Amino acid sequence: MDRTEGGEPVLSDRLLINGTVTPVTLTAAAELRWSDGVSHRCLAVEKEVLGFSAEGSRIKIRAVVESGDGINCIGGRGALLRKKFVFEPLSSESLRLWCQKLQECIDSLGRPKRLFIFLNPFGGKKSASKIFLDDVKPLLEDANVEYTLQETKYQLHAKEVARTLDLSKYDGVVCVSGDGILVEVVNGLLEREDWNAAIRMPLGVVPAGTGNGMVKSLLDLVSDPCTASNAILAVIRGHKCSLDVATILQGKTRFFSVLMLAWGLVADIDIESEKYRWMGSARIDFYALQRIFNLRKYNGCISFVPASGFEAYGEPCSEIGESMGKTNTSNPSQDEPIKVQKSSYYGPNVDLENLSWRKIDGPFVSVWLHNVPWGAEDTMAAPDAKFSDGNLDLIIIRDCPKLSLLTLMSELNTGNHIKSPHVLYLKVKAFILEPGPRAEDPTKGGIIDADGEVLARGTGTYKCEQKALMTYDKLQITVDQGLATLFTPI
Repeated sequence: MDRTEGGEPVLSDRLLINGTVTPVTLTAAAELRWSDGVSHRCLAVEKEVLGFSAEGSRIKIRAVVESGDGINCIGGRGALLRKKFVFEPLSSESLRLWCQKLQECIDSLGRPKRLFIFLNPFGGKKSASKIFLDDVKPLLEDANVEYTLQETKYQLHAKEVARTLDLSKYDGVVCVSGDGILVEVVNGLLEREDWNAAIRMPLGVVPAGTGNGMVKSLLDLVSDPCTASNAILAVIRGHKCSLDVATILQGKTRFFSVLMLAWGLVADIDIESEKYRWMGSARIDFYALQRIFNLRKYNGCISFVPASGFEAYGEPCSEIGESMGKTNTSNPSQDEPIKVQKSSYYGPNVDLENLSWRKIDGPFVSVWLHNVPWGAEDTMAAPDAKFSDGNLDLIIIRDCPKLSLLTLMSELNTGNHIKSPHVLYLKVKAFILEPGPRAEDPTKGGIIDADGEVLARGTGTYKCEQKALMTYDKLQITVDQGLATLFTPI
């Protein structure tokens, strides 16, 4: 029995497998290796082994492997299969030692042991409960992960829970939902008194909604299909990455965004197509055609601090400090000036007035800010977006023939729309939106959509009688680099 820690094997012994005594090795590279008499077998602990249990004299190892013949340590892209492997040490001391070394190996990976899980039964096709029972729960049990399950009962319920949750009991928070519940959780964590520690809680997403842009962006990093199994495995394995958080500010009102902000065509399609929800996912394509062939343009202005390499976009703007210091007279309830600074809610206050601002005047067909590459499973809005580069990707369409617009919109699933000569694509560090009315009908405004929810509605818009978080007026967006933490597949 070889227990050399720094050499090849951590543990090597002869074990009973399928009635045959076979040499088995746990290597320093965290691989279980053995031979079945026909071929050499291998399980990578980090990628494939979920957990194990000692049952009598046997060790049952629970794993996920790629479909196909054999297990040979060569990663593939086949479907994942749950499998059990039974090893029987030949003595009680060998059993104890194998259990000890396997547990030490798994513990060294930093995997979560206790999770708080939000489940939104109303999102998407209302299939979150089935997804949890069929795909999520079995893998959590295989990995010996304890969890507390909370079904959301109404809009902003997850935000309320996140604001008061005892985070010391958990190693992560997981949202079995679309992107909306993740956004609620981030906003709830940042409204806590202990926000600085709370926002470091690792967050995971399992796709069970309409858009699923965040989890698609994560799984696409390793070219994994956007499935519930792949998403929860990313959580179980415990890898983490940082995520930029944008603060949208208007007066004293703040909204924390992790996905995107849209104004113009994209926002109109996203929100107004809700009237055709009975059509299912086809409503987006159906309404997009309506909006393209009855195209709207919006007057207004955008100002931004360009990221390095994008300084040539727009025109120099030296009046940002003055304009952002004025009182927002269109909203008397917000009687304090909008200050140009990094979000004073957290982090260092950085005066943005002295930075090199640029501006672009309308009219606009669409203005779209993105924090991650995918806005939905079939929409690669910002192919160059990074999770934690301190920038937002800005996609602008000012003018475009309808047929060209139809073509570039059809290329959203590949990201090739940014190659269109009608699209401006750049990265910004801060952003100001001054939304205006429709160019063809000044009595009507537009919709500002943040992370799939209506942030503000102008006069004459869809459901304009409903109260929104902000008014259809000037707002400021800044970015805190790497503020939040996500479970990631790599």
